[in-house]
Amino acid sequence: MATSLFSRKRVVLLGATGSIGENALRVIAAHPDKLELVGIAARTNWAKLAILASKFRVRHIGLFEEKARAAAQASGAFAPGTQLYGGLSGLVDLAQLPEADIVLVAVVGTTGLEPALAAISAGKDLALASKEILVLAGKFVMAAARQHHAKLLPVDSEHNAVFQCIEGHPAASVSRIVLTASGGAFRDWPVERLAHATVADALKHPNWSMGPKITVDSATLANKGLELIEAQWLFGLQAEQCQAVLHPQSIVHCLVEFTDGVMLAQLCPPSMTFPIQHALLHPARAPGVEAPLDLAKLFSLEFRPVEESRFPMLGLAKQVMHAGGVAPAVYNAANEVAVAAFLEGRVPFLAIPRIVDQTLQNISNFEPAALADVLSVDTDARRKAQTYLGALTQ
Repeated sequence: MATSLFSRKRVVLLGATGSIGENALRVIAAHPDKLELVGIAARTNWAKLAILASKFRVRHIGLFEEKARAAAQASGAFAPGTQLYGGLSGLVDLAQLPEADIVLVAVVGTTGLEPALAAISAGKDLALASKEILVLAGKFVMAAARQHHAKLLPVDSEHNAVFQCIEGHPAASVSRIVLTASGGAFRDWPVERLAHATVADALKHPNWSMGPKITVDSATLANKGLELIEAQWLFGLQAEQCQAVLHPQSIVHCLVEFTDGVMLAQLCPPSMTFPIQHALLHPARAPGVEAPLDLAKLFSLEFRPVEESRFPMLGLAKQVMHAGGVAPAVYNAANEVAVAAFLEGRVPFLAIPRIVDQTLQNISNFEPAALADVLSVDTDARRKAQTYLGALTQ
């Protein structure tokens, strides 16, 4: 939806209680003259939504779990005139609010797919933080964005960095993109020690404060694999044009190489407020929520190649990027099942890539003709991954 550079954008935030949501709220609170929150949603935490609704004077509230919506309705915690939305259909309704200009989708996993498509079809700008949406259905999301002339603004720090570097350059001038990875909690561990890694170990990310699932994905580098797949769709690139490199400091978020050999890089501190603010205010700029880099302070910028023997999930991601079809959807679904089992203490850390690999080997790849095809494969992959998971836990 086209908005004036100087008008206040009205924002719907799906996933208001997660780490992305919390940072988005910081950005919105810092720019009340530029951003207005008109809708918020969470899975179950209605009490936190009630606090946010009061603080930001929001009257459109969504709860994915119907029991949570009923509890919120009965609580009396929301101001008169507040409209409560329940279930997936409620998220879709929020994504299509007539008064909204931009919808930030920051829900975990693939739950945000239908709301994202609804926002696009309603002509809203879409700020996308849930990378699984494009991994699962990039073909259909990008086609819908083209059909409805919707602006798709990446919120992941790496994709937002690429977006900033290539904006204004012809697509044909981009030779390759390089996404940086911190390496997660186990970057410097001896490989043989990974067999004994605990959940607590995996959640000790050295640079970023994120939710449990994405933190584990950072430790396996599945997160970077998903980001490379997403980058293919966002920027119309071939698999071989999307690469990753380890960068322990998390200061450089991407490198873009152009056909003349020149590289552009985007740098900022490792805080999600920077890409979120860029997406929400685009194309305008404003003072940031947090301090920028202080170049007067000595720091080094280090880059290392990725050892795929340490990070087999990245190697599997490269395979599915070249395979195309529904393979990325299988990779994503199996990884979600495996990571959930690891977080529950049901399987060891090194079982995650084994479960994903086995699931990929046992589902035939094909080019999906409709969204229903990838949704069906997603269900099948989760079922098969659960089967292999069961065999590991017996």
